Amino acid sequence: MSDPVIITEDHGRVRVITINRPQALNSMNNAVFAGIRDALAAAETDNEVAVAVITGEGRAFSAGQDLQEMQDGLSGEGGGDHQFPAMLKQLTEFKKPLVAAVNGLGVGIGMTFLAHCDLVLMSTAARLRTPFPQLGLAPEAGSSYTFATRMGWQNAAYVLMSGRWFSAEECLDMGLVWKVCDPENLMPDAISVATELAANPIPSLVATKELLMGAGRPDEAWAAHKREISAYATLLGAPANTEAVAAFVEKRDPDFSSIPGI
Repeated sequence: MSDPVIITEDHGRVRVITINRPQALNSMNNAVFAGIRDALAAAETDNEVAVAVITGEGRAFSAGQDLQEMQDGLSGEGGGDHQFPAMLKQLTEFKKPLVAAVNGLGVGIGMTFLAHCDLVLMSTAARLRTPFPQLGLAPEAGSSYTFATRMGWQNAAYVLMSGRWFSAEECLDMGLVWKVCDPENLMPDAISVATELAANPIPSLVATKELLMGAGRPDEAWAAHKREISAYATLLGAPANTEAVAAFVEKRDPDFSSIPGI
């Protein structure tokens, strides 16, 4: 029997959700998307849980969407019932405080996920990037909206258009990250701050988060996701994206030279 892709553990009124796919750098396939959705839904309805913490097992937070699964989808070998939208819907509407403990690299959804979290702690050993331009794609997970509201327009534009790596200190300076920690202190610090929040009544925490978000934020994030899906539909499977994904799977540099207009 294979190991579960999501592990949950309670620390008093704090539930730690761990993405447990270290052999694939916690890249998110359908099983992981479904697992995160279910774990968040369970934490939201459990009256013994006040705060959730999400982290990754091993040396990555998440290396992003599973590109082998993406390639299977392009070739017709993958299933059509993708779990990403349901996970994102649960994430954008999660009512309780959500703390992220970024233990290692985060790529794509491994970075865009963080803008939906209330507090983000990041290890000095971690780094983040959104390589959508290099993959011939557009932003996802509502990041065209959430990054601008969290980090400001220019920071969001640079992060999403450059696709380069960002250190923990850079992410702190931009406002994506709340606290930078030494690797050995990351989880203790994350659980400590989550426990501090969890000492308060759940209805107060839920009401405060709702007020901070404003009535329209989940709807705005979801609307941004729908616009991004439209852009994805145009770009996914186009020559640049097909070449980029194939190059990644084959562990070579992409060659866009023969593609018109690139």
